[in-house]
Amino acid sequence: MRPGDDSSVTEIARGRGIAAWRQITDEIEADIGAGRLRPGMQLPTEAQLAVRFAVNRHTVRRSLAELSARGLVRTTQGRGTFVEERPLAYPIGARTRFSENVSRAGREASGKLLDGYETLADPVVAQALGLTEGSPVARLDTVRMADDTPISLGNAYFPLPRFAGLIEAYRSLGTVTQALEACGIPDYRRLETRISARPAGTEEAAKLDLAPGRLLLTVDSINVDPDGVPIQFTRAMFSVDRAEIVVES
Repeated sequence: MRPGDDSSVTEIARGRGIAAWRQITDEIEADIGAGRLRPGMQLPTEAQLAVRFAVNRHTVRRSLAELSARGLVRTTQGRGTFVEERPLAYPIGARTRFSENVSRAGREASGKLLDGYETLADPVVAQALGLTEGSPVARLDTVRMADDTPISLGNAYFPLPRFAGLIEAYRSLGTVTQALEACGIPDYRRLETRISARPAGTEEAAKLDLAPGRLLLTVDSINVDPDGVPIQFTRAMFSVDRAEIVVES
């Protein structure tokens, strides 16, 4: 299939017990497997696919939903449907930096601040940062991307008052590393990483352009300053379709 080409009709077998939407799914999956649709390539529109397969758009929509549920495509509101990129190798070691990891893979890193505010540490955050439960912390909620594809969601916590200016620094500079440097932390290292897996919730799936229920890797991490004092606890949710966690020794 040539993306955008709706000049010919692909015959759908009728009356053989195989639903039309499933046949379309198999046909597009075959195009992806054969490389006719490559990673990152945009699929034809629903209207173009409906013409190609001589079906209604509801049938096409069902097929695209199935492909999304299989992790083969992603649909971005207002932009269209794209073939999923190959999973990004994401190393985790003593010095883990999102931008460096993504750039090392030959892709462009970016991020968006969803929210930034001061709150109180719950038991998990307090234990990670060596604080008393209910201590004030700064929280950043972010989505991280590679080539404009959402890779992970993150909730990061920093102790107050030490990092009182961190939220504004992040808004201005755009990365945690630069925001920490603005707050007097020129370098930091990873103390601990814990990895688990669970299905994506509805809101998480929407923010990551995933089908609800797709698997997420939850990565809890603690970063410390050069003196070994905890400065950051982060819970990051990675799409397993888009990232492979590589633990470096």
